[in-house]
Amino acid sequence: MPTWLRVLIPALLILVWFAGAGVGGPYFGKVGEVSSNDQTAYLPSSADATKVQGMLGDFTDSRAIPAVVVFSSDAKLSGPQLQQLRTAVEVLSDISGVEDGVSPLIPSEDGRAAEAFVPIDTSVKVSTTVDAVAERLAQKAPDGVASHVTGPAGFTADLVEAFSGIDGILLLVALLAVFVILIVVYRSLLLPVAVLATSLFALTVALLCVWWLAKSGALLLSGQTQGILFILVIGAATDYSLLYVSRYREALRVEQDTWTATFRALRGSWEPIVASGGTVIAGLLCLLLSDLKSNSALGPVASIGIVFAMLSALTLLPAILFAFGRAAFWPKRPHFEPEAVAAEDGVPSRGVWAKLGGLIRRRPRAIWITTALLLLAGAAGVTQLQAQGVSQSDLVLTASSARDGQRVLGEHFPGGSGSPVSVVVPAGELRTAADAMLASPGIDGVTVATKDSPSGSATVTADRIVAQGPPGTAAPAPTEVDGRVLLQGTLTSAADSDTAERTVRELRTAFASDGTRALVGGVTATAIDTNDASVHDRTLIIPVVLAVILVILMLLLRSIVAPVLLVLTTVLSFGTALGVSALVFDGIFRFPGADPAVPLYGFVFLVALGIDYNIFLATRVREESRLHGTREGVIRGLSATGGVITSAGLVLAATFAALSVIPILFLVQIAFIVAFGVLLDTFLVRAFLVPALIFDIGRPIWWPSKLSRTEDPR
Repeated sequence: MPTWLRVLIPALLILVWFAGAGVGGPYFGKVGEVSSNDQTAYLPSSADATKVQGMLGDFTDSRAIPAVVVFSSDAKLSGPQLQQLRTAVEVLSDISGVEDGVSPLIPSEDGRAAEAFVPIDTSVKVSTTVDAVAERLAQKAPDGVASHVTGPAGFTADLVEAFSGIDGILLLVALLAVFVILIVVYRSLLLPVAVLATSLFALTVALLCVWWLAKSGALLLSGQTQGILFILVIGAATDYSLLYVSRYREALRVEQDTWTATFRALRGSWEPIVASGGTVIAGLLCLLLSDLKSNSALGPVASIGIVFAMLSALTLLPAILFAFGRAAFWPKRPHFEPEAVAAEDGVPSRGVWAKLGGLIRRRPRAIWITTALLLLAGAAGVTQLQAQGVSQSDLVLTASSARDGQRVLGEHFPGGSGSPVSVVVPAGELRTAADAMLASPGIDGVTVATKDSPSGSATVTADRIVAQGPPGTAAPAPTEVDGRVLLQGTLTSAADSDTAERTVRELRTAFASDGTRALVGGVTATAIDTNDASVHDRTLIIPVVLAVILVILMLLLRSIVAPVLLVLTTVLSFGTALGVSALVFDGIFRFPGADPAVPLYGFVFLVALGIDYNIFLATRVREESRLHGTREGVIRGLSATGGVITSAGLVLAATFAALSVIPILFLVQIAFIVAFGVLLDTFLVRAFLVPALIFDIGRPIWWPSKLSRTEDPR
């Protein structure tokens, strides 16, 4: 190939990636414009809570989200204090983002607290409005009276605040962790920069693509999905880059010309990189089967990230390393030494991996049996995992005014104030539905939506509808929309409590037994429908992911036995990671439980990414087995890939661990499970269990391919 073309092709590749990064860079600060953390937006359209949420605006002429303002004092509130609080509440409507319709101040029965309901406009940034309300109340509240903003708007503001570090802190921590590991592994300054540039450019272009798809409505994007995208792309792109770097270093030792070495490295690395990335994408796309849109949206978003991770590792990194040549590895440049490579016969005779290979050669069965028993012991902890869901107040791990306010509400008012059960029912069945709600011990009171009353609702008693106004005010007629009316019940317990969940489930059962055509929504119903959909997804998707990955491995390795064993070892590794994590969550961190989606996400990431390392190892073992037989091929493959798999595992574990800087319970748990599971895969499963198992079985591992019939010298 002409010299000018050798210069032009890498230069064009670098320029194209620089242009993509230049355009996509500014979108890091704009993700909030196209993302949503509204839980009902991610429920299936068939869920009752989703249908009710879509109807609420028709009954109230408002799309506002309620905030509950609560005041409390150690002593009984005096008349002047109550008047001062009333004045403070009345002027809240002056704040931008607060809609008309702020409720009057409602004192508690014990006289030591008071509450008011404040509608927050969802077309503006809810967290900004909530912060302004909290600041105003802190200024206006009398001395000795504490104020909190809680309810749906308060908890939404907490989530927005918790996710605010994604664009900065999360990315900085992940990149710093990767940089430090690469410095330690390669003892070079330029090479880590090249690898990090590859990962960061992949993320930038992926984010640009995802942003516009979310803007067009083709994808749903949340803070949770955004955080996982960042970590997944950085970790995967770095892993694929490490595999290429390993092959390139090998090639430079036997090729004098860096162009020839580049193509030699690409020939040796493109198949495992494409196979690994394709397997991860296939596993992620299985999430499209999910009922929950938060899960189904993650599949394509993360898959887009993996595509760009592969492309950057196979185009940008080779171009950068070709441009720098051997200087990229300075000060430990690989020298052209074909005689030394020939003397090694492709396998280092010294070092940790050579010693481990010798140990496996001597005691393969004892090693894999001991390792398997150790993993099984850890997997027994799965029975301790409490993945039935957690309350809304436990989602954020940092200090929370909304959580504190919810506790105060529970002490002085019905716990569900501000987060009622919303029941949409045919107008002719209003009385039947109201009677069922009033009969429930978990419901403190029932109102019906009305448009011609000052408060927008009227109280429903056992025998009639009572106007909320001065004595003698005529009872208004319920608002009808398409022949339906809206009833709202105040829960006696906090909307995110187990008691409230039981109340909603019992209401649904009562409506079904009475033949009442009621749809039950609200905060509690949304949480119930979300958890139920998560359990359904977990049961459906996990077997599908296993089947898809098994088929891919069979096609890649042209074998049945090897893929089955590799998948089984990965599942065992996942079980151990989940079991140990359950013990840590319960015994050390004292977490209140876990979301039902935690095992599903942990499974998809650990199995799909864990198979990456199986592919790195198995493809090299198969390559060596063609020339040296299976048992010798295992030792040679382990020696050749041990270093790169260990480095890749450390990088991936570090990047996922970085998720824990976002103080969201779900992300912290995923961070621990995946980081611990990857380290388990790297240092135990891929280093001991898989090589020893393949060595012990020998050439039948490749059945029914021709390799299984090839003579295998011991």
